[in-house]
Amino acid sequence: MPDVLISEVGPRDGLQSVPRTMPTRDKLAWIDALHASGLREIEVCSFVPAKLLPQMADAAEVVAHALTLPGLIVMALVPNLRGAQAAIAAGVHKITIPASASEAHSLANVRKTREAMVEEVRQIVKYRNDVAPHVKIECGMSTAFGCTIQGEVKEDDVIWIANEMAEAGVDESGLSDTTGMANPAQVRRLFTRLHSEIGDRMGAAHMHNTRGLGLANCLAAYDAGVRTFDSSLAGLGGCPYAPGASGNVVTEDLVFMFEAMGVRTGVDLDVLIAARAPLMAGLPGEPLYGMLPEAGLPKGWRS
Repeated sequence: MPDVLISEVGPRDGLQSVPRTMPTRDKLAWIDALHASGLREIEVCSFVPAKLLPQMADAAEVVAHALTLPGLIVMALVPNLRGAQAAIAAGVHKITIPASASEAHSLANVRKTREAMVEEVRQIVKYRNDVAPHVKIECGMSTAFGCTIQGEVKEDDVIWIANEMAEAGVDESGLSDTTGMANPAQVRRLFTRLHSEIGDRMGAAHMHNTRGLGLANCLAAYDAGVRTFDSSLAGLGGCPYAPGASGNVVTEDLVFMFEAMGVRTGVDLDVLIAARAPLMAGLPGEPLYGMLPEAGLPKGWRS
């Protein structure tokens, strides 16, 4: 068993953040390549109106294909009850819900106050319990480390929404550095506090590399007990409703860091790097990031 779970978010977080739409056949080929590398949790899409995010118009078809891949946890983002109903109908294993710690970002991202979003999550949990109790629900607490719209986000606000989500019945809640403003000391402190509040319901670290601290922040989260990490192949993506918040943590670099430390991820780096090819085929000319793919694996490296 791996020591950490790398949750690949490129097919959702990455693709919805670029203006072009990747053809469905290319998405499926890319997801196949990601799965072949050993990744066992992939956020394959989001269930949102196609007029808002045409990149996700084929969500149900993408989920149907992903469900054929053995051992894969198929995950989708949903912003509301309607999205959750569509995702559950499509057969996903896990849904993730964005709930912002910043009031300003909440209004921009989901067009709801934080309190209204908590109520929406209660409705989603009730629907899940009634219709598909096997489906897991994760809350990704957006702007947990700062907001490009309102600035500072108080740690007490983050803990408040984490407790609200736990009471609402979500299975786990993680912290998202949506705007790339976090630093390692802050990450370690806030995840430690989160764990003291909600215990084993603490979820993933979703870090951005906007200011070059993505890997350092992931390591700080690991030191604080986090064992699930979101990342995106080639660093694709960012939040379209947080100005300037580009750059997810690069999956290839994150896997290399952990494997070099002796922390097992279950991912074959050679095959993972090769998964950039179908991404480039589906989005020709799109900028790709990552230090490892440029430098290569060290001499003598064994996957």
